[in-house]
Amino acid sequence: MPELPEVETVRRGLQPVLEGARLSRVEQRRPDLRFPLPEGFVQRLTGARIEALERRAKYLLARLDRDETLVMHLGMTGRFEIEGGPCRARPGEFALAAPADPKHAHVVFHTEAGPVVTFFDPRRFGYMDLIETGKLGDHAWFAGLGPEPLGPGFGAAHLASELAGRRQAIKTLLLDQRIVAGLGNIYVCEALWRARISPLKPGGEIRPAALKTLVQAVREVLEEAIEAGGSTLRDYASADGALGYFQHSFAAYGREGEPCRTPRCRGAIERAVQGGRSTFFCATCQK
Repeated sequence: MPELPEVETVRRGLQPVLEGARLSRVEQRRPDLRFPLPEGFVQRLTGARIEALERRAKYLLARLDRDETLVMHLGMTGRFEIEGGPCRARPGEFALAAPADPKHAHVVFHTEAGPVVTFFDPRRFGYMDLIETGKLGDHAWFAGLGPEPLGPGFGAAHLASELAGRRQAIKTLLLDQRIVAGLGNIYVCEALWRARISPLKPGGEIRPAALKTLVQAVREVLEEAIEAGGSTLRDYASADGALGYFQHSFAAYGREGEPCRTPRCRGAIERAVQGGRSTFFCATCQK
């Protein structure tokens, strides 16, 4: 599943083409993705102008001039391609590893300015909906979401309040979207390694100074991954359209049995399973 940096990379790639664009034609090539597409999907989008292209957690939000917002989720294999001009491209400067299979092109957005944006999804785990903009925060997908990890609402004080008295492992708590929105398994592992905090440690036992370090580690990992998205994701884009990750810089995730990269640490990266997900950490330096 693409995590926040991958979704933000896609948003930044789509933004120059879609933000401010008017949709001259929309093709809906099947009635559903993961969920049925909303009633009147094509009619409600045709002629609409996209006033802003934003991200909330792992969702892309195209705010329309019709008091509606097109909400898009990539799922596991969803991707966008832009066509118009001298070449085809994936948002975020992804290079195509192989030509996209037309049978997986499910929604096509034609803009008045010329560029065409196509949504491909081989496994159809992605989804889209049109939601009244003023009621977006009350929708089941967004109600109760915590602050964005790169926004001003996410800080040590917020974490201290949310974690107070909690016995669950910090890794599990950071994946709770009610505490912080958009964090996923990979970057939580990386942030905890940087902060030298064990993913197994109860959240309520982490001291304020360590929480401050953790907040900074979360922000640094995400910002570095977003910054690297145009190059490292390009290298790891698979032929079926699945997004790659910030793999060149992983210090913990996927490195089971390899030496810890912390200076002077003689430990090795271990793997544990938490909530059905793999956790990678160094038991020697993460306490």
